[in-house]
Amino acid sequence: MIKGRRFAAIDIGSNAVRLLLSEVFETDNGPYFRKISLIRMPIRLGEDAFILGKISKDKADRLLNTILGFKALVAAYRPLGFRACATSAMRESGNGEKIRKHILAQTGVDIQIIDGKEEARTIFANNPWSRLSDDSVWLFVDVGGGSTEITIFSNGKTVSRSFGIGTIRLLEDLVHRSQWKDMKSWIRDHTRHLSGIDAVGSGGNINKIIKMAKCTDGRTITYGKIKKVRDHVKFFSYDERITKLGLKPDRADVIMPALKIYMSVMKWGGIQSIAVPQIGLADGMVRIMYREHIHSRKKQKSDGTKIQSTPSPGKTDKP
Repeated sequence: MIKGRRFAAIDIGSNAVRLLLSEVFETDNGPYFRKISLIRMPIRLGEDAFILGKISKDKADRLLNTILGFKALVAAYRPLGFRACATSAMRESGNGEKIRKHILAQTGVDIQIIDGKEEARTIFANNPWSRLSDDSVWLFVDVGGGSTEITIFSNGKTVSRSFGIGTIRLLEDLVHRSQWKDMKSWIRDHTRHLSGIDAVGSGGNINKIIKMAKCTDGRTITYGKIKKVRDHVKFFSYDERITKLGLKPDRADVIMPALKIYMSVMKWGGIQSIAVPQIGLADGMVRIMYREHIHSRKKQKSDGTKIQSTPSPGKTDKP
């Protein structure tokens, strides 16, 4: 029986908090990453952070209880590596750091509040970049509740940018026209000299959109099909999106803003279709931990030192 290496990651986003339990197997074609379990808790921290400027006590308590529950699951899973990261809602909240310290004191879980560039870099870790040839051209877009991260790979190099345009911000009318113009200019400036751009999308919304579009391969969706989904969904009320379209309550209201963002990015980048491999920030965290683990094993082996044992869930690895 082949034994895989286990890793766990917590992604504290603006719309939901996710726990990913993953296992990595070594194969002749490289590491194979398999999701064992993905648990999602819809707390919507961004609703407080972006409107009030701070996270309310109610949502802070819900986050604490969620981390306590996730910590117990991680302890039972016994991973080789464990990491917890928070994105735009926590980093922009006036009391984000205070909440982070409180959770650390109560649970032992050291949450890393990462900036937009680190978030983009982590999401970018989701694919076998080392196998991309220098003449490959890729655009990676991740749409969250508080921000949109875009990374472009061309000529063997990458350039990333995080934009304060997210589904919750759009829902609450918190995105200024100048921000749209900024993203449009940046995308066009970095893609106008490129041709044959392949695109990859990540985030819970694009995964739902591709399912709604009923794409034959289940992994790639064209601009035209995304537009059809948008034209179909817009005729349903919030309640009908839940009862008739089967969307979760915290997905039913942000689906339209997400469609607008993805369609805008594709239009400005001249992209006809986008691949949806069903990956996100937590998957990138697992891949980075795996690479760090392999590097550490090689170094310890060459140095003749003892390989460390499995870390406690309270000892979060730092990125």
